[in-house]
Amino acid sequence: MERRIVITGACGQLGRALNQVLKERSDLTVINTDMGEPTAYCPIILDITNQVAVMNLVQDIKPEIIINCAAHTAVDLCESDQERAYRINATGPKNLATAADALDARLIHVSTDYVFNGEGDVPYTEDAVPDPKSVYGTTKLAGEEFVISLCKKYSIIRTAWLYGDGKNFVKTMLALAEKNSEIKVVDDQYGSPTSASELARAIVFLIDNGDNGIYHGTCEGIASWYDFAVEIFHRAGRKVTVNPIATEEYPTPARRPRYSVLENKKLKEAGYTMKHWKEALKEYMEQFETGGK
Repeated sequence: MERRIVITGACGQLGRALNQVLKERSDLTVINTDMGEPTAYCPIILDITNQVAVMNLVQDIKPEIIINCAAHTAVDLCESDQERAYRINATGPKNLATAADALDARLIHVSTDYVFNGEGDVPYTEDAVPDPKSVYGTTKLAGEEFVISLCKKYSIIRTAWLYGDGKNFVKTMLALAEKNSEIKVVDDQYGSPTSASELARAIVFLIDNGDNGIYHGTCEGIASWYDFAVEIFHRAGRKVTVNPIATEEYPTPARRPRYSVLENKKLKEAGYTMKHWKEALKEYMEQFETGGK
């Protein structure tokens, strides 16, 4: 039987990657929503911070699954735009959870490594205690808590260092290399670079195999931003000198986690392993070089 899936934030990197993966599934019908102007790809405009609009849409479409990719992800801007960050990252998931529960639909909500303080030195498993140190992390954690408390059927998947079809670190580095022979990149923050395509595949696995609860979904392996940049230029065949710098040399309004490696313990227990970040980057770069996104 055909199942309907509503994707919020469908015009973002993850939303686009999900559409690419889900188009192979004849048993699933995808309805895309976003905040911008309506297009053929995304015909429905939905403000997830509007409780009435969310409930009306869900009651009208009656999806079996809602995947929430919408978020205020401008980490530094969140520090000065706290009210809007809370509306999108906390109130939005609250509205979706309420609507999903009213229809007995399943909500898959995307969260972040920023819910942790980043002060440790071992990968965070799903049962690690959150301790956000930024407005972005605090509001995303609030969104998680609303989903857990208001929705009977849910999966939360935390990810990190995401790149895909849109503005991202890979494209920023390649653009800088067009004008600079030397680039400075922070080398004392550690995480797991994750392609939107790999995360989308993990989410589709959860659609079929996931239980209630929190999952971590990042590519395997650990890197610093410096390591990530070096690998990007290696894959692109660019001769660029990458100079490592400390976080203190590149101050930002929002505090970044120094160590935000996530361990995909529950995904692996369910039988799913994501690609190593270098393998996923190779796949992405090959698509990029041949005109893909």
